[in-house]
Amino acid sequence: MNSSRLYGKVLREFSGNTLLGHIIERLKYSKYISEVIVATTDTEADDVLVSWLDSRSVKYYRGSENDVLDRYFEAASSANATNILRVTADDPFKDPQIIDQVVDLFFNQSLDFAYNNNPPSFAEGLDTEIFTFDALKKANRESQDDFEREHVTQFFYRNPDIFKQANFQNSFDYSYLRWTIDTEDDMEMTKIVYENLYNKNKIFLSSDILNFIEKRADVPEINLNVKRSAMYNK
Repeated sequence: MNSSRLYGKVLREFSGNTLLGHIIERLKYSKYISEVIVATTDTEADDVLVSWLDSRSVKYYRGSENDVLDRYFEAASSANATNILRVTADDPFKDPQIIDQVVDLFFNQSLDFAYNNNPPSFAEGLDTEIFTFDALKKANRESQDDFEREHVTQFFYRNPDIFKQANFQNSFDYSYLRWTIDTEDDMEMTKIVYENLYNKNKIFLSSDILNFIEKRADVPEINLNVKRSAMYNK
């Protein structure tokens, strides 16, 4: 809840659900995900989030606000997880088909870590990362860097000699598009897409969004000038 750029965004409501609720619903369409655990913090600010999770019987783990790497490790340990798919809770358009393609790469090549954003070729907000519990355990034990501990997977990226890893590349580069939420402009863009594409009985995919914005070029321009993560700055 303590997002510095848009406070409380995970519980902002649109199209009949909260942001986090929509993300969790989208993950149910993946053929690989067996359990969803929200790794939240033990701060008072997240009590309201935990109440929301309890009311919907969503599993969660509460840990350090700043040491997110340790929070992930403890959450994974609590679930006896073998492999962990990282899903950030400010990305309303997570695509289960893309998730499953990255997971296929992970299993087919027997990787420690697979992803689709280094270099990026999908819209910002479609990021997918999967890693083994053993890799997470090693990162949590050995990483001493504050940036790595805050951003969970940076220890993997920085140590390709230790972790067998690979990037899933899209056939066309859509990384210039921004499909994540950090500002009111991002939220406005998201609401418009959901108002036009959302159906509670059928998921819309990234291809549907691309078809929509091809007809509505004004929509991606809404948050075009929002500051992007370093990985997506061209």
